[in-house]
Amino acid sequence: MFLRGCLMSNPKPNSRMTGRLLLAATLGCALLAIPCFADSQARIVRLSEVQGDVLIDRNTGQGLEKAFLNLPITQGVKIQTGKDGRAELEFEDGSTLRLVPETKIDIPQLTLRDSGTRISSVDLLEGTAYANFLASKDDEFNLTFVREKIALTHAAHLRIHLGDTDASVGVFKGEVQVVGPAGTVEVSKNHKASFDLLDQDKYKIARDFGEDTYDAWDKQQDQYQQRYSDNSYASYSPYAYGTSDLNYYGNFSNVPGYGMMWQPYFAGAGWDPFMNGAWAFYPGFGYGWVSGYPWGWTPYHYGSWAYVPLYGWMWQPGGTWMGTNALPLYRNAPVGFRSPANPATPGQGIIPVNRGPASTLLGRSFAKVEIPNNSAGLGIPRGSISNLSGLSQTVELHGSATARVHTAPASSFGWGNQGFGEPSPFGSNSSMSGSSMHTSPGASSSGHSGGGGHR
Repeated sequence: MFLRGCLMSNPKPNSRMTGRLLLAATLGCALLAIPCFADSQARIVRLSEVQGDVLIDRNTGQGLEKAFLNLPITQGVKIQTGKDGRAELEFEDGSTLRLVPETKIDIPQLTLRDSGTRISSVDLLEGTAYANFLASKDDEFNLTFVREKIALTHAAHLRIHLGDTDASVGVFKGEVQVVGPAGTVEVSKNHKASFDLLDQDKYKIARDFGEDTYDAWDKQQDQYQQRYSDNSYASYSPYAYGTSDLNYYGNFSNVPGYGMMWQPYFAGAGWDPFMNGAWAFYPGFGYGWVSGYPWGWTPYHYGSWAYVPLYGWMWQPGGTWMGTNALPLYRNAPVGFRSPANPATPGQGIIPVNRGPASTLLGRSFAKVEIPNNSAGLGIPRGSISNLSGLSQTVELHGSATARVHTAPASSFGWGNQGFGEPSPFGSNSSMSGSSMHTSPGASSSGHSGGGGHR
């Protein structure tokens, strides 16, 4: 089972847990106690970037589905990109695997040893992939293509290309050892090994290999991660993945009576954290909530959301990490708030929920973006605009703003452009309010929560 534990939040003293929550949590943990223990070593990684045509087989019996940002990636998943597709997988320590157009991969292994060492294995079946392995806590990262295998135990940044008759491994950082039918070859920094797949995988080593078409994109993504990464993330998350996006798309504030709380930019009075996302079904585990927001990983797998008067909705870290079956968790909801409904009918794959606005990229080259209030970063490519904090204040005052994009995506980007922009198929339910913690039993609606704006 992909659930790491039965979630119990850690609210501040001024928040009261109701008997209903305690009973539900107790029964939930009792029912899941054996599966949680038996599968405590299962892992999930994050689909952290999706541009253009990207398909995923989640190993759920649904076959290939349209992939979207923040989908949990589990052992056995297959991913393929189309002619304009790009994707990025982010692992727990911040290591990444990036896929360029017309690339296919399998993920046969995502396991955790008793020692805490994480083992990740990826098979490149076609195309080109960039791996940036950070080598945290003795982790191991295995990459295979045709008959070759790369076992990474030290930090390395490399590019692997697999064609019909040839393959290559170029190393940007570190040293890589490739094992295959022709023997073992050491590939050092700024060197490339080329393999002849028609001649027993014989190889040649070249120095200062040429730049590939997508090297600039890979470098751009690395620079974003380095600029917005936070070495102090342990104070608000058990894992590094997703924390760069928290730093770019929002900020922390010390809120009286609550402590440190995080809030996205462009979150006005009418915004709530469950306006855009989807329910993803996993056989045996039910539906889990997947956020559509570009920062929407950590705040939906850890901690809880709270409505704070004069501030609006904010996220507070704490509790236990949730896996694929993460549920909307919130407290202090205002009167009139309606959370998204956990679908009653199982086995429907991915069901989108769309109630909130999104930013719109303008022009043929996507050189500008129009940002409406309550969009909470939706539709803004990561790292593409400087000073989101100041721009957020402008949007709060005027309702919207237009900004120049410094690093526009090469293809369609964002929740709406990924084909999940249709209205939610679910109607409204009775309103829920109060100061207790909730796991969402209710339905989504077209209404907005009331209250304060982004401070």
